[in-house]
Amino acid sequence: MAFDWQGRFDGDEALYHRIFQRVKNTNDFSDVSENAFAIHGFAVDEGVRRNKGRVGAAKSPDIIRKNMSNFPVVQADFRLLDFGNVVCENQNLEASQEDFATKVSEVLKKGGKSVGLGGGHEITFAHYSGMRKAFPNAKIGIINFDAHFDNREPENGLASSGTGFWQIAQEGPINSLHIGIQRNSNTLKLFDTAHQLGMNYILAEELFFENLPRLYIEVNRFLESVDVLYVTICMDVFNAAIAPGVSASAYNGMMADPAFMNLYRHILASQKLKALDVAEVNPEFDIQDRTARLAACLVNELFMV
Repeated sequence: MAFDWQGRFDGDEALYHRIFQRVKNTNDFSDVSENAFAIHGFAVDEGVRRNKGRVGAAKSPDIIRKNMSNFPVVQADFRLLDFGNVVCENQNLEASQEDFATKVSEVLKKGGKSVGLGGGHEITFAHYSGMRKAFPNAKIGIINFDAHFDNREPENGLASSGTGFWQIAQEGPINSLHIGIQRNSNTLKLFDTAHQLGMNYILAEELFFENLPRLYIEVNRFLESVDVLYVTICMDVFNAAIAPGVSASAYNGMMADPAFMNLYRHILASQKLKALDVAEVNPEFDIQDRTARLAACLVNELFMV
């Protein structure tokens, strides 16, 4: 069922418009035009269950939509298409990931920009797979805001929310930059795997205002090395005070402060950016929609570029 976009109505003129007034629910990929934004909800948390996390993130896409509805439209040519939600039936995570990837690729092939609303962080492999379908010969860069590397090897052959980057690396050289990595959330094995796979990373403790000049250099070097860019945000990268509703909360996670926002906006300004998603919003543990609201705000930052 299509989401019923609603919000505060101030008028029909463009200067009054909020996002809910500019969304079109559709299943027709011919509606996609150059630089239009296309939403796909990933109403799936089977990967979180397999990864022994707190389930509930499958319910988040529509709650994130609700929190997006009232943001003001600031770009005159803003277009937003909503292709609904991908769901997981019979615990078949792989089928839902393939479904999501196929739909994403259709958007990207038509010049649109893909926006994913998760769901578990198993959305990463799905979104990347869609990028690969659309840009088979491109060097795809991934910037991952996350407390975790998500580079575990599958247990018993089953992928999960924690295996996405290991899976990507099995398909060829991986080009990734992970921002917000926590020392106390990753074993030495996961750090070693990151080094072995060539996964670049910035620790959470390195993201502070005075360090931004160095981080800009590191980010710019990464952006220059890739052809197209995909940004994924696991909401557990943030402090539990501002993002309590996640599958694995972090008491010492990052804040959405000027240091983070400046670096984030710098990345969003890249002309190479083709896809973005937010993941691990878990309404079962959220407080007053804090996490969903933050996720919605991060998506809206892309709409304002």
